[in-house]
Amino acid sequence: MLVFATSTASQAAPKPSEGQLKKQLSTLEKQVNDLIADYNATRVELAEAKKAEKSARDRLAGTQGDFQAAQREVGQLAGVRYQTSGAIMVPDPSGSAVLAQLQAEQVAVINRFSQIEADRRQASDAAEALTERLTAQSAKVTEQRKDAQKLIGQIKDKLDELIPLAPGRLANGSWAPELPSGADNITPRMRLMKSEVEKNFDLRYTVGCYRNESSGEHPLGRACDFMMSSGGSMPSADMKALGDDLAAWAIKNGPKLGVMYVIWQQRIYNLGSPGWRSMADRGGITANHYDHVHISMH
Repeated sequence: MLVFATSTASQAAPKPSEGQLKKQLSTLEKQVNDLIADYNATRVELAEAKKAEKSARDRLAGTQGDFQAAQREVGQLAGVRYQTSGAIMVPDPSGSAVLAQLQAEQVAVINRFSQIEADRRQASDAAEALTERLTAQSAKVTEQRKDAQKLIGQIKDKLDELIPLAPGRLANGSWAPELPSGADNITPRMRLMKSEVEKNFDLRYTVGCYRNESSGEHPLGRACDFMMSSGGSMPSADMKALGDDLAAWAIKNGPKLGVMYVIWQQRIYNLGSPGWRSMADRGGITANHYDHVHISMH
């Protein structure tokens, strides 16, 4: 058993260093940038193809009307031919002006009908070809989007691998208590979390951590509020999306960083009991955490 365990440990792949992870990340970012450029180019081509197909379909609809009108003319001509027992199709030996005129009109109608029919067929073929091109390009755009999303997911995974393990984690998965320190009066774990958030997110508003209160995690230096707006106002749509991303990121990486719970938009997510849960109404935008993501640490 001892030999087997030693062999297994020796075969385990070593954890990549930060330098190796950053190199892999750089490669992935170049791949995804190239893919996004191709994706955008294909989307532009697709938009042009849609315009061309619509134009071809409009042209086809126009020729269809001309074709039907020409059909009626030919039908009327056939009736005249029947009434004159085909005399119109035979040259007039006496040089009758009326028969010559009828013959000329017949030739003109038939030629016009042939041309319109050819135009209609050409328009139909062009529309069908553009539809096939449109279908192929749509499929290509969909596939490129999937590939880009997959690469972006890999980049996110690499970024998460760069997040360090917070200090004080015990063998059983619990966390040793920490004293606040420094001028900011927060614990080392809270300071690391704050630093990682600021590194990974474009924060535009203040971050409030230590507060001299009688309860909660703030006076213990174990909580920070990452503001998504100012003055107690509701965040804009893009800042709401940023708050969603930040909350999800904190939950995902919480086991490494020592997150105890996250509060956002009047909901709480306790990492010891996974899942978002609604909170009671505390009477205001800030009190209900609509304008900031609250993160509490062990």
